[in-house]
Amino acid sequence: MESPTFSHRNEFLCFGAPDVREPEIQEVVETLRSGWLSAGPKCRKFEELFCEYIGCEHAIALNSCTAGLELALEVLGIGPGDEVITTPLTFCATANVIVHRGAKPVFVDVERDTGNLDPQLVPRAITGKTKAILPVHLYGRPCAMDELMGIAKEHGLYVIEDAAHATEAWYRGRKIGTIADITVYSFYATKNLVTGEGGMLVTNSEAVDEAARIRHLHGLSRDAWKRYSEEGFQPYDVVAAGYKYNMMDIQAALGIHQLARLEDNLKIREHHWQAYDEAFAGMDGITTPQQVLTHSPCGQTRHARHLYTILLDYDRLKISRREFMNFLKTENIGTGIHFTALHLLSFYRERFGYKRGDFPNAEFISDRTVSLPLSSALVRKDIDDVVNAVRKAVALKELPTYFVVSQSS
Repeated sequence: MESPTFSHRNEFLCFGAPDVREPEIQEVVETLRSGWLSAGPKCRKFEELFCEYIGCEHAIALNSCTAGLELALEVLGIGPGDEVITTPLTFCATANVIVHRGAKPVFVDVERDTGNLDPQLVPRAITGKTKAILPVHLYGRPCAMDELMGIAKEHGLYVIEDAAHATEAWYRGRKIGTIADITVYSFYATKNLVTGEGGMLVTNSEAVDEAARIRHLHGLSRDAWKRYSEEGFQPYDVVAAGYKYNMMDIQAALGIHQLARLEDNLKIREHHWQAYDEAFAGMDGITTPQQVLTHSPCGQTRHARHLYTILLDYDRLKISRREFMNFLKTENIGTGIHFTALHLLSFYRERFGYKRGDFPNAEFISDRTVSLPLSSALVRKDIDDVVNAVRKAVALKELPTYFVVSQSS
């Protein structure tokens, strides 16, 4: 066998590199020096700016998207004995929050070409116990919201959007976050808008906003910002058994500047996305994302370009997915899997009786998907390095001897 050809890349390319720049660093420093570290004026400013960006009436800054999803379920009255329809092709948090509420996650298969919840299959999953539909805008591609909202209206159901991947997304001329009853976003370290940890719940309902705002901070009638402001200590009441779900001003300091740069960063990721598309077009062994969306939000649908995933063609490749990903690692390229279908994981198999074969489209994607680095922090050389590593991997007839030895050692 020929001697291995090593990548010229010297440093490991992290799969989800955050794009944090000097303005947000300085804002965090200013926040630390101000003495106000937890939920305060910067959280309020971030909420106001986020409302303006989305075009919604209300926004609540939280410590995670997971917290927002659970709050959404609670304020809509979803609990023991209820059912919530959602996708099996998502991170476990989407379904875990349903379980935490004492309700049952009812999985419905996805469309194979988009990975999103298939609206044609949703009606047959509705029962007398169904209270809500929880779609996930996978990878940043909006779900078929007109169809899902129509089904919800017909059956008297709520719709809660998991928009962890979709902060910049539009659907048929409307911003994600202005369509459903409640929408929740993630600002985790790998997301397009980064606050380290964090999330945002948005709604156009004043009643939902009031209930969620009270519950997100211990159920207090007045939050910490009002209790300890320059106005002096303010008495408060506890009106609900709430949670500690608030964002900190330190996080909001990051978010304010991340939000201001979000549209420019999207253009960078779109450029990287196009470079991948052009490089991988017609490449044996992989399938690239479906190309059906335009970039213009005016009257159109826009992909948020959060994750660039490829599907491996096992009929043409000579190596497994694990070997493919490990080979890229030897080339100093980080990768991910988004996602292992939830019904294949132990908890959901054992708790709800799900099994392989229940959702074939989700399984098809789950078994083959690989996520490649995509971030506005990357430069063209980074993208070229990823392309070269993928090209080497798909060309392998068998694993190099050095690789097999290192894998077994």
